[in-house]
Amino acid sequence: MGMSSRTTPKVAVLMGGPSAEREVSLSTGRECAAALRGEGFEVVEVDAGPDLPARLTEIQPDVVFNALHGRWGEDGCVQGLLEWLKIPYTHSGVLSSALAMDKERTKQVYRAAGLPVVDSVLAAKSDVQARHVMPPPYVVKPYNEGSSVGVYIVQEAANGPPHLNENMPDLLMVETYAPGRELTTTVMGDRALTVTDIVTDGWYDYHAKYAEGGSYHVVPADIPAEIFDACMDYALRAHQALGCRGLSRTDFRWDESRGLDGLILLETNTQPGMTPTSLSPEQAAKTGISFGQLCRWMVEDASCNR
Repeated sequence: MGMSSRTTPKVAVLMGGPSAEREVSLSTGRECAAALRGEGFEVVEVDAGPDLPARLTEIQPDVVFNALHGRWGEDGCVQGLLEWLKIPYTHSGVLSSALAMDKERTKQVYRAAGLPVVDSVLAAKSDVQARHVMPPPYVVKPYNEGSSVGVYIVQEAANGPPHLNENMPDLLMVETYAPGRELTTTVMGDRALTVTDIVTDGWYDYHAKYAEGGSYHVVPADIPAEIFDACMDYALRAHQALGCRGLSRTDFRWDESRGLDGLILLETNTQPGMTPTSLSPEQAAKTGISFGQLCRWMVEDASCNR
């Protein structure tokens, strides 16, 4: 663990930062900081900027609670910095953070572990806008960004390729559209918690994910035991195959008409949202772990050199 001998461990909560998900991260950070204070930790909130190494050297925390989202915060970059500074930190290490953020390599790891995924290709933005790079229906999304910012579904009836927002990056992932229900399972250390069925009006987009009323969660999911058990098994196997540590959350699509064959993995999030109403804390609560207890466990589970 590597905490110092001082009686009240000092935790630096990293939040904000320069990514597209800055606002979500600030919300996560504030909630986690409040919960950790409630658990008796000394907490310093740090808005992660270019002066981060100096700030951390000045604060000298026993542990960093990583509440960053998106690029820099969950792609291995800040993890490498924390390794360099020899400060134990929550969530996954450098390699698994980078792997999970790289959607195509994540799929390669899943396939090697015998986990089901849909077909996908990487394509230049110019190609995606010029022609159908795979037969519709398909999904177009940024290759290395968190959340569902800028996800396009190209339906079977589409006359031509999608008109993409100018903010979309140059390299995109195009994958076969997987119809069905959106399920998700959190892994905490070495155990899967439960399964949530995310029910939305239409596509589960960035707005639905964070806005009030955009979606509601059925937890535990009211699905056949075979599918529930498969989600629990697959999420744990994905966590282990990617080398994750601490908390992770794996998202699935399930096409009911195809039974177990209709269940596929979409991605693994190495830094799930951490407000009390977020999917992972909600799952923890359903298994008897309060938000404060969850945050405490994450701090106590923090480590370095991974």
